[in-house]
Amino acid sequence: MTFASGEFTVKLVPQDGPSSDTKLGRMTIDKEFKGDLEATSQGEMLSVQTDVKGSAGYVALEKVTGKLSGHSGSFVLQHSATMNRGTPHLSIVVVPDSGTGELTGLTGTMRIVIVDGQHSYEFDYTLEA
Repeated sequence: MTFASGEFTVKLVPQDGPSSDTKLGRMTIDKEFKGDLEATSQGEMLSVQTDVKGSAGYVALEKVTGKLSGHSGSFVLQHSATMNRGTPHLSIVVVPDSGTGELTGLTGTMRIVIVDGQHSYEFDYTLEA
């Protein structure tokens, strides 16, 4: 495994959804990554809030395009997250065989760290030769 890290900015834009239930949401995602991953991404998120404070969930897919430790290409990240009464659980994985260009064969998992409103990432990955 190789480790990559850095910061990113994110812009979430609410979209009209298929439901009138205001607890269900849909958003577009635009990110800019800095550090070992110099890239941009675009994606979509579906989310839900419950009547219990601190309980929610979301799923998302985002296509990342740029350079990872100098290797050019793109790949897709799949997010699956829940918040259980304030306790988070987040899984972000590279979709198998989604890598292109010099990132063909990429596998890995990413963690998001938010401190004082600043977003950063930690990415454990393998790039097959």
